[in-house]
Amino acid sequence: MKETPYAWVVVWATFVCLAVIFGVSYSFAAFFESFAVEFSAQRADVSLIFGLSGFVYFVLGAGGGMLADRFGPRIVCSTGMALIASGLLATSWATSLLAVYVSYGLLVGLGIALFYTPSIASVQPWFTTRRGLAGGIASSGVGAGTLLVPVLVAMAIGPMPWREAMQVLALGVLVLGLLAAALLRRAPAAPSSGSGGSATGLSLRETLRSPTFRWLYLATVLASPVMFIPFAHVSASARDLGLSETLAVGLVGLIGVGSLVGRFAIGLVADRLGRAQTLVLMQLSMGASYVLWALAGGHALLALFALWFGLSYGSIVSLLPAICMDYFGGKSVASVVGTLYSGAALGNLLGPVLAGAAFDWSGHYLGVMAVCGVLSLCATWASRQMKRSGQARY
Repeated sequence: MKETPYAWVVVWATFVCLAVIFGVSYSFAAFFESFAVEFSAQRADVSLIFGLSGFVYFVLGAGGGMLADRFGPRIVCSTGMALIASGLLATSWATSLLAVYVSYGLLVGLGIALFYTPSIASVQPWFTTRRGLAGGIASSGVGAGTLLVPVLVAMAIGPMPWREAMQVLALGVLVLGLLAAALLRRAPAAPSSGSGGSATGLSLRETLRSPTFRWLYLATVLASPVMFIPFAHVSASARDLGLSETLAVGLVGLIGVGSLVGRFAIGLVADRLGRAQTLVLMQLSMGASYVLWALAGGHALLALFALWFGLSYGSIVSLLPAICMDYFGGKSVASVVGTLYSGAALGNLLGPVLAGAAFDWSGHYLGVMAVCGVLSLCATWASRQMKRSGQARY
């Protein structure tokens, strides 16, 4: 399929959409201390908020993808944005930690489930030769949102109560998010409801039977705790070392910087080196970055860890939809990507919570880092098995 000018409108609309929703998701780091103080909660209890949100959007992402395959990304994504804004507003009114679990953990998670997979999967069918670059640019919105929004929220929480900051965040999601979602379109080659379409590739059922998909799914399961623990705990780790609130939350922003670089650069690299081989290298790189966190005694090494981790994490996330398109085609791409992301659900839920429980028990994160190193090696092995099990066909 020839790439049309509107393909790049979809890319940049997806960029903005992802910046909004993951800016919201990773702003959790800025609210972490406020939640702990407001509700007299331990780290494991507060971490469960972030874990629940991720669990919901990864488990239900496949459903969001199926809805997008049937109704198109614009309707599904706009509904998701409205749910995210509603969840943030409800969180600002919460009077208990249980209420936050429901509003932020479940409702915001549901909104992201209806948004993340349909938006990122809508990009791939528009492209052929520059699929890696397009996917990298679109998914770099996650890095941009991670860079900007948590830091802005942390700055806002100083002059205003956290509840008012949450309400401002909800308004921003409603306005900017819905405007960007309105620009999303289904690619001309993608199948539309009842039309049969002209897209080639495997159905979701055929994909699930593929050994290639099973290895890719296993790699996603193994890598997910390694991916999400820093977002919930690196700022808390920095506070333990005596860093200020701005510097501590700024580490999440530095993860966003690294993620931006990774998502932009990795598309060009992967289009030449091969996306599957690049995934193997980035899985290994993400685990290796934890060495810097383990050695950190101040801001400098923590900052380097955040940048290195962000680069690796951002590269992996931007590669996955393109790899799905390469191996399984565009016939059910949103459903396939959503199903793949469900593999990250358990790690997103349990990883931060168990890391918080380990800290509450031991007073440090060294054991958590060691386990993440082992998981990363296993994810690297599974990614290599995925590469060896088949060849890209689409």
